[in-house]
Amino acid sequence: MRIGWYINRLRGMEPAEVLHRLGEQRRRIASRRRDDGWERFASPQLHPVLHGLRDAALAATPAQRQATAAAAQNTLGGQFSALGRTWPRRDSDRLFPPELWRLDPVTGRLWPGPETHTFDIDFRHGGDRGDVKYVWEINRLQQLPPLAAHLLLAGDDRSRMAIEAAIDSWHSANPPFRGVCWASGIEVALRAISLIVTMDLVGDRLGAATRQQVGEILAASAYWLPRFPSRFSSANNHLVAELAGEYLIGLALGTDSDAARGALLAEARKQILADGAGAEQTPTYAAFTAELILLCAAAARQAGTPFPSPVEARLAAFANFVAWLPPAAGFGDNDEGRVLTLGDDPDYVRSVAAAIHGFLRMPGKAAAPDDFRALFFGTPSEPAPASHGLQTFTQGGLSVWRGEMNGRGIDLTFDHGPLGYLSIAAHGHADALSLTLCVDGEPVLVDPGTWLYGSGGVWRDWFRSTPAHNTLNIEGKSQSIIAGMFNWSHKAAAALVESEPGTHWKLRAQHDGYRSRFGVVHQRTVMHQADGIVVTDQLLGGRRVAEVVFQLAAGLGTNRDRSTIMVRRGDEPLMAIRFPDAAVEIRAGGDAPGQGGWVSPRFGARQPAERIAWHGEVGEDGIKIHLAAIPPS
Repeated sequence: MRIGWYINRLRGMEPAEVLHRLGEQRRRIASRRRDDGWERFASPQLHPVLHGLRDAALAATPAQRQATAAAAQNTLGGQFSALGRTWPRRDSDRLFPPELWRLDPVTGRLWPGPETHTFDIDFRHGGDRGDVKYVWEINRLQQLPPLAAHLLLAGDDRSRMAIEAAIDSWHSANPPFRGVCWASGIEVALRAISLIVTMDLVGDRLGAATRQQVGEILAASAYWLPRFPSRFSSANNHLVAELAGEYLIGLALGTDSDAARGALLAEARKQILADGAGAEQTPTYAAFTAELILLCAAAARQAGTPFPSPVEARLAAFANFVAWLPPAAGFGDNDEGRVLTLGDDPDYVRSVAAAIHGFLRMPGKAAAPDDFRALFFGTPSEPAPASHGLQTFTQGGLSVWRGEMNGRGIDLTFDHGPLGYLSIAAHGHADALSLTLCVDGEPVLVDPGTWLYGSGGVWRDWFRSTPAHNTLNIEGKSQSIIAGMFNWSHKAAAALVESEPGTHWKLRAQHDGYRSRFGVVHQRTVMHQADGIVVTDQLLGGRRVAEVVFQLAAGLGTNRDRSTIMVRRGDEPLMAIRFPDAAVEIRAGGDAPGQGGWVSPRFGARQPAERIAWHGEVGEDGIKIHLAAIPPS
């Protein structure tokens, strides 16, 4: 498995990247010999980064105060939950034992600690230790800013003691550059950002020893991040996080941060496309990228060196993109990465969009009343009108229609974008020409989700495969060929070939993912008619036995009348799907991928859900499937 991973990874590299990786390996070997111990990283004087943060936090609304207090009380009570898992509860007098930073809450096993250099740990193939995502999550120290805000707002001295205990424990258990917590630059950066925000909120209330430890962690991080950057095929959201960390650490340490700033500005325009969609083809990673850039933009503005208007324009474009997305919209990977959080963050993408509108003083949809990010960035200047009609995001490759059908509100998406970003398309799914559909704001036809990364095994492959998505597949094969947990050996190219606006709009798109193996191109036309939406699938260049899938949201059921499937929620009918004939199977769950339908509502969780699949021959003449909302009773 490891040899295969390296072979497939090398196939995704250009010669320049291979040379870069060789140089990186030389630096790693040198690091093993010399880069140890806190004594090399004397604590400098720390400077405020987010100058107005404390005053903004003190203006918190009652709802924000209550939510912040609840998050702080969870931490003070020894609780931590993330990625669909809850860590073992700790006693209040021993909140941060040294083994906490190495514990996998799923397997109960410990990852290597200070006895092992970080580059000697194979975190990609953790074996029986579990998914490294879990152990990294608690090491981001994102529970500290809510504690700091609670200390500031309520004067709860237990929060101060908990912050000091956490920093002391982490500092002692994770010397540079030992253990699994230093293995990834994005983790180093997010941890540093948590510490910077904490210090800006309550640094003057923390003891001298704690401030020194924070300074040492930031100094070590400032040394580490530029030595091992994510470049070439790895230069996705990881690089944005690393550059954001470098830039903010530079401000905190009072050192030159111009290089990191310039590189971050360049990445902002690469990874948020001109139409606002994310280059990685996943709304949640786009929101994560936007939140990192937004935090740095706030720091730059307060330092008197605001980011240039083209970068702010990209942030505004992303917020506009989000305004068009249906409720609970998701596609591509989602590992629930956040920058500022109280913990559970169910409407993260819209929260970031509201924060952007608040920062730019633009109209928009406000986030929830208890939204934590609003403390940092403010709220939209006024409500924005709801978006209706057909909108196509050309660069992102997504069309959205919002309208009414038979007295029901409908949100539909049609994906005609690329697989993902850069040569390995790490976080993309093989979902070209797939649909999602909401009825009255509730998901009905859904993207299946993510499930797990490193420990996902065959299920990781299933959740990003074509047969798991609402599109056509041939012989159960994916349009793009999976070659590792975050890699593809062949990538389908999709394109929108026709778009007719108007009351009875029409969209037509193609992808070539099956051309080399099956000699055909998949073309899908989605057309709005008076009595519903007609989906026409064609295989140009030949005839093949194919499967057309509609994955339902969890909790929905079906009734069948020959070739018509009625989708219902409880006893309420929502939508009728009429197929060309009765060759339709409906299955949910199963012990192995492909036996039935599954959805992953969040990282680390999965639920059985009905998967409707039509089977039959498809050629250039195509097959038509009719979708119609059922009028409410």
